[in-house]
Parts: sequence; C-alpha cells; structure tokens
Amino acid sequence: MSIEVNHDRAAQAFVASVDGHRCAIDYALSGKTMTITHTRVPEAVGGRGIAADLTRAALAAVRAEGWKVVPACSYVSSFIERHAEYADLLA
Repeated sequence: MSIEVNHDRAAQAFVASVDGHRCAIDYALSGKTMTITHTRVPEAVGGRGIAADLTRAALAAVRAEGWKVVPACSYVSSFIERHAEYADLLA
C-alpha cells in the first residue's frame, strides 16, 4: 500500500489521510534539528505500514534539508535502530 504523505510546515507535521483517518508525525524544529515528538496512526487503520511511510517521509525531509533528527518518539527511535541507513541523521 502506498500513501500520500504531505509535509505541513505550519503545523510542523507530516500527515496522511487513510480511509478518512488523519495519520501524522509531529515534530519541533530548532535551528537545523528536528525533534520528532509523536507518531499517530488510529487503530482503525493500524497495521498497514502507515507509521513507517510517515517516518520515511520525515527522514527524507531531514536529509534533503541537511538537518539532524532527535527521535523523541519511541516508534521513530525503533525505526532508525532497525534501518541503519538513517543512523547518520541522528543529532
């Protein structure tokens, strides 16, 4: 399943709508460091890899901007541990 993830800079979030449910990764930006604070995927649409898609989109933005990331969210922290190709982005 492929979902469309949008970067809402004003809300400091990466968002997707899946079957009418809002899924998001929230972050705070300080200088060139993005702290990912929360991943939200409603239970009704869970188990489809949506959190992983949101995380990949957020980390792609971090890489494209030349930023670093602090994974304060446990899901994103675990994701980066499982995907070593993102380790260089850690602040």
